[in-house]
Amino acid sequence: MMRWIALFDSGVGGLSVWREVAQELPGLPLLYLADQAHCPYGVRPQAEIRRIAQEIVRWLIAQGAGVVVVACNTASAAALYHLRERFTIPIVGMEPAVKPAVSRTRSGRVGVLATPGTFQGEPYARLLARYAHGVEVIAQPCPGWVEHVEDGCLGGPETMALVARYVRPLCDAGVDELVLGCTHYAFLRPWIEQVAGPGVDVIDPAPAVARQTRRVWEALGAAVDEERPTYRFVTTGDPPRFRAQLRRLIGWDGPVETAQWREGTLIG
Repeated sequence: MMRWIALFDSGVGGLSVWREVAQELPGLPLLYLADQAHCPYGVRPQAEIRRIAQEIVRWLIAQGAGVVVVACNTASAAALYHLRERFTIPIVGMEPAVKPAVSRTRSGRVGVLATPGTFQGEPYARLLARYAHGVEVIAQPCPGWVEHVEDGCLGGPETMALVARYVRPLCDAGVDELVLGCTHYAFLRPWIEQVAGPGVDVIDPAPAVARQTRRVWEALGAAVDEERPTYRFVTTGDPPRFRAQLRRLIGWDGPVETAQWREGTLIG
């Protein structure tokens, strides 16, 4: 049975991580699950996200996952420690890139763009306690950003206004490092950089996560079965919509599979 590198997110945000993993590990089998039936995760209670994430990882392992990447900051914040306690395969998670932002700031002020779920999680508090010494870290929730990326209406006045609503106050406060603390936000990066201007660095943790995934995969010594499809994309939502999102965001025009939730169990 082929061992997949499996990634999951509440929707298409994790495709920003998939893109980096595909570049870091070209040709390896990648399985991506978009749990669009529950999107967005950011407004859900932590306990609910843990239950959802645990069932998704169980399903991914049943599909042959050898490594799981929680390509979602909110799910990582709520469930990463929980998942590692319950499963034996390597599980790679996301965390806001507070450490590099703190080390690079010149103004002493760093902004983190994320969902409320990420800010409420224990991992974020640990990050601040460990690295945010002598630096002001401003947490900025961004309501509407995940939904805007999922809707696919990127570009134009609406996108710029939505981005400016949350980025401009941070810049006015003297922030010179902006951390993307949600994988969906990577698809808004061109507009974030335009609003922030050249004096502000935007940090996306996805490349670092891809490098960690490579290290974990190589440590397993896992082989590649070239007779199987290289990529699988699965949604718990609407397949035609997901197919259009894949085409628009990463240029994928292949088949899409479905999985369904039934009384808390993922089937498909």
